Amino acid sequence: MKKIFQKLVDARPEEIRALWLGFLFNFLVLGSYYVLRPIRDNIGAEGLENLSWMFTAVLVTMLIANALFSTIVARMPRRRFIPMAYRFFIANLIIFFVLMRTLPPAQNVWLGRAFFIWVSVFNLFVVTVFWAFMTDLFNSDQGKRLFGFISVGGTLGAIVGAAMTGVLVKKIGTVNLLLISAVMLEIAAQCVRFFPAEVQHRQDLEPAGAEKPIGGSIWAGISHVFRSPYLLGICAFMLLHAITATLVYFQQADITLHQFHDRGARTAFFAWVDVAVNVLTIGIQIFLTGRLLKWFGVGITLALLPMISLIGFLWMGFTPVLSLLVVFQTLRRAGNYAVSRPAREVLFTVLRREDKYKAKSFMDTFVYRAGDQTGAWSYKLLTWVGLGLTGISFVAAPLAGIWLALSLWLGRRQVALARERESLAS
Repeated sequence: MKKIFQKLVDARPEEIRALWLGFLFNFLVLGSYYVLRPIRDNIGAEGLENLSWMFTAVLVTMLIANALFSTIVARMPRRRFIPMAYRFFIANLIIFFVLMRTLPPAQNVWLGRAFFIWVSVFNLFVVTVFWAFMTDLFNSDQGKRLFGFISVGGTLGAIVGAAMTGVLVKKIGTVNLLLISAVMLEIAAQCVRFFPAEVQHRQDLEPAGAEKPIGGSIWAGISHVFRSPYLLGICAFMLLHAITATLVYFQQADITLHQFHDRGARTAFFAWVDVAVNVLTIGIQIFLTGRLLKWFGVGITLALLPMISLIGFLWMGFTPVLSLLVVFQTLRRAGNYAVSRPAREVLFTVLRREDKYKAKSFMDTFVYRAGDQTGAWSYKLLTWVGLGLTGISFVAAPLAGIWLALSLWLGRRQVALARERESLAS
C-alpha cells in the first residue's frame, strides 16, 4: 500500500501528516455540504419562477458575510477563526432544524427560500475557508503535487454525503439530515487544531508568524483585487465559470421540473447525479490531476474545463434533451472538482497571506455569486426574448471560448509570479 501511495502521490515525509489531515478535513466539509445540496436543488426546481430573485438575495448576503469574515480574519489567528466560522454555520443548521420542525406548513415556502439562500452562502464559505487554509500551508510546488490528492478527500465526502441523502431522505425525512450535516461540520472544525504550524520549506517574503492575526482593514481584500491585474484575471475566471455553471443549472432545473412530478423522486435524482459526478471525479483525481499539473502546468490544466463547456454547450445547442444534459453536467462538474478546482487553488499559492484569506474569500464567494446572479438574470432574459435550451446553449458557447483563453493567460502569470517570489527570497 505504501508503494502504491508513493506512485499516486509525490509527497515528502514531512508533508504526510498535513496531507492526510487535509484529506480528512476536505472529506468532512464536502460531505456536510452534499448532505444538503440535493435538498437545496429540490427547492430551486420547485421555485423556478423565483430562482433569479433568490440568487439576488444570495449576492447581497455574500457581501455582508464577507465583511464579517474579513473582520474576524484581521483580529484572530487562523486556528481560532476557522473553527469559529464553521460553528457559526452549525448554529444556523440547528436553527433551521428547529424552525422546520415547529413552523406551520403555510410558512414552509418562505423557510425553503431562506434555506436555499443560506445553503448557497454556506457552500462557498466553508469550501473557501478550507482552501484558503490549504494555500496558506502549502506553497506552489506542493500545491501542484498534493492538491489533487487532498481533493480526493472532498470527492469521497461528496459521494458519502450525497449517497446518505439519497438513501435516508425517505426513511428519516429531510429535516433530520440537517443534524447529520452539522455533526460532520463540527468534526471538520476539530481537525484544524491538529495541523502542524508549517509544512513548507518556506521562502516567504513575509515575517514568520502563521498563527498570528493577519491584520489589515476589512476592505483590504476588495481593494487589493482591483489593484492587481492577476487578481482581476482570477475574478474574470470565476465570473465566467459561475455564469456558465448557472446557465447549466437553470437548464437542469427547467428540464427536471417537467420530467419529475414527485418531490422525493426529484430529490433522489439530484442525489444520484451527485454520486455519479463524484465517482467520476475521484477516478480523475487519483490517476490524472497531479500528473496533469506536473506535465502540462496550471494554464493548460485550467483550460480543460472551459474546453468541456464549449463542446457541451454546442452539443446541447443541437440536441437539448435531459440525458445529454446529465452527461454534460456530469462531465463539467467532475472536471471542475477533479481538475479545475485544484489548479485554480494553485493560483493563490503565490499570493501574500492577507490576500489568501481576504481577497480569496471575496473572489470565491461574492465574485462567484455575482457570476451566479449574472447567469440567473441572463437566463430569465433569454427565455423572455423567446430563446429555449438550444438558443441559450449557443449564447453560452462564446463565453466558454473567452474563458478558455483567460485560463491560459492565468497559467503563464502564475508561473511568472512563482519564479519572481523564488528569486526575491533567494
